[in-house]
Amino acid sequence: VNELKWVAWIKTAPAYAIDAQTNFRAGYSSIIVPTAASVCYTSLLRTLVLGGKHTLVVGPTGTAKSVTVQQFLTARLDPKYEPIMMSFSAQTSANQTQDLLDSKFEKRRQGQDKDTGLPFTLWGPVLGKTFAIFIDDLNMPKRERYGAQPPVELIRQLADHGGWYDRKTLRMRRIVDVQLLGAMGPPGGGRQPMSDRVLRHFHMLSFTEMSSETVHNIFTTIAAAFLDHVIGKQHVH
Repeated sequence: VNELKWVAWIKTAPAYAIDAQTNFRAGYSSIIVPTAASVCYTSLLRTLVLGGKHTLVVGPTGTAKSVTVQQFLTARLDPKYEPIMMSFSAQTSANQTQDLLDSKFEKRRQGQDKDTGLPFTLWGPVLGKTFAIFIDDLNMPKRERYGAQPPVELIRQLADHGGWYDRKTLRMRRIVDVQLLGAMGPPGGGRQPMSDRVLRHFHMLSFTEMSSETVHNIFTTIAAAFLDHVIGKQHVH
């Protein structure tokens, strides 16, 4: 008889061990120890992304927001998803954002809007693929005179209207097969409050501060692996 019962998140992930070949001098920052929270967040991310939902992860600095999303995307959750990683700063402009993303898209076809009669071009990834566009520090761009954040408004236009205008030909670029993911901290320290017009497009995952027990487990795991590495080297010599 199959038994249904609750299982701790950490028990749903394979046992983790730091590779014995790890270079602790060069590769320390790349050591990511799974926690119950990160396993939970990754599972929720997978459900949202595979369900075609734009997703925004929010939380204070040090909660591993960016690392969790980047690991999730680079682990290739599904062969059809191709990740695009970018990061906003206070100086990021809408033109820079558009040019970077336009360079990734391929032209599929051109047509004419049946309602307006205006010509358009259709762009996106290779047919059968989906671009998972991850924007770190989504709320960093500084506000302009009237309070808008131009790079963020460009992303909102993509979510709202499915594309933007080519600045040279002034022809509409319809962009298909894209999935938006973002990460941001709370307003303050250069981060701006986000417009509800943008936030309404995203499903939000809140990352909370790590507990003392979680932090202890992370550093214990890394320290134990490092000591094994050092002792092993001494035995070899």
